Amino acid sequence: MKTDSIFYRLFKTFPNIFFELLDRPPLDADAYRFSSVEVKQTAFRIDGVFLPKNDDPNRPLYFSEFQFQPDPNLYSRFLTEIFMYLDKTDLTNDWRGLILWANRKLDPGEPTRYWEFWDSWRVQCLYLDELEETDKQSLGISTVKLVVESEQQAETKARQLIEQAQQQLADQQTRQNLIELIETILVYKFPQKSQKEIRTMLQLGELKQTRVYQEGLEDGLEQGLEQGLEQGLEQGLEQGLEQGQYKNKVETLPRLLKLGLSAAQVSEVLDLDMTTVKQLIASLDSES
Repeated sequence: MKTDSIFYRLFKTFPNIFFELLDRPPLDADAYRFSSVEVKQTAFRIDGVFLPKNDDPNRPLYFSEFQFQPDPNLYSRFLTEIFMYLDKTDLTNDWRGLILWANRKLDPGEPTRYWEFWDSWRVQCLYLDELEETDKQSLGISTVKLVVESEQQAETKARQLIEQAQQQLADQQTRQNLIELIETILVYKFPQKSQKEIRTMLQLGELKQTRVYQEGLEDGLEQGLEQGLEQGLEQGLEQGLEQGQYKNKVETLPRLLKLGLSAAQVSEVLDLDMTTVKQLIASLDSES
């Protein structure tokens, strides 16, 4: 599974979930903006950072890392990335770190030389498969747990979450965002199934009613995108865009970013090298 992109989208759309994981009031999320940051002049990229809005110096920075495979050097790299980032900014805020492991077996253990970061709770580790499941558990935490559910349990859990979302979320846009996120997690968990099969599995309505489909049509990505959305978003985009010219790809890129695709996914879908994609993204940022 492409867990980095899933968790980036999860925290970007529902930042309150991050603070729930830290056992802090979900309303704390209102004071932060979430992004992925790259440390200039290095090869480091931090999975996610919650930066205080209005550069409030009294609120800590929150750094997050999502780890779903063994990495004996993760802790050294994580702390190095944080200190490199702090060194290259003018921020004076305190900071905290959270590492989300898929399970405890992947964790190599806290290095002795960094013990004080854990003893002080400046850095915390959470194991997704150990998150306690209760009747009062929020939709957000339950959605996080869906990422590590077995294939045998994922289908049932996803249906339950969608039913909860329809019952508990009054705001239509918020409800639709969460349902589409649940659908995306299932697409990654069952790569052998088409988008249509996933939607049938989840007992969702016609694909044409989803926001993803509507936004795709608004962007005019020709017939290939329309057909592709019924077969699976990424596969369809790739098939449809193969027929386009470079100009069409450039015009398409902003919409893909809006749909939540990472630079790496955009590069793969548009068949453009990463250097070109980053230049185009930088150009968009300078125009905004």
